[in-house]
Amino acid sequence: MTARRSILFGSTAALAAAAGGGLGWWHATDADAATAQDLPPQFWSQRFARPEGGEVALADFRRQPLLINFWATWCPPCVRELPAIDRLAREQAASGLKVLALAIDGPTPVREFLQRTPLKVPVGLAGMDGIELTRQLGNTKGGLPFTVLVSADGRVTHRKVGETSLEELNGWLKPSKR
Repeated sequence: MTARRSILFGSTAALAAAAGGGLGWWHATDADAATAQDLPPQFWSQRFARPEGGEVALADFRRQPLLINFWATWCPPCVRELPAIDRLAREQAASGLKVLALAIDGPTPVREFLQRTPLKVPVGLAGMDGIELTRQLGNTKGGLPFTVLVSADGRVTHRKVGETSLEELNGWLKPSKR
């Protein structure tokens, strides 16, 4: 019985290690981009309805550094990181950074959320079609939250699937020491 129990525990440990390694690999494949990526050709022509009415056009952000955060009201990590995204926008406004929050959600839940938690950053309604845009920007799994930094010359320089922080985002904005 002892040998059988040892085999069982050993197998369980090996399975857990494999699962952990697989999870780490999965996360790493969609983590921060180390190399710049060109934007999809139609990127700057896209427009999104705003929850309060009107539209937000990506063309209005062209030739400026732009941080885009894809989020949803039903996504707890998305909701947790939005105050940091909003704060970053205020703190970095003088540097020229623009910030846009694109909701992968319907208009009613977004409006209700924004009544409870107002944001200063512009919010666009990307709906479920926004998931395809995240994939074009390097989010191969379509997970949320997803954040990308687009340089003033129109290249994705950083991206992350998962919750981010003000400290991490500020690190993205520091000039490279190459």
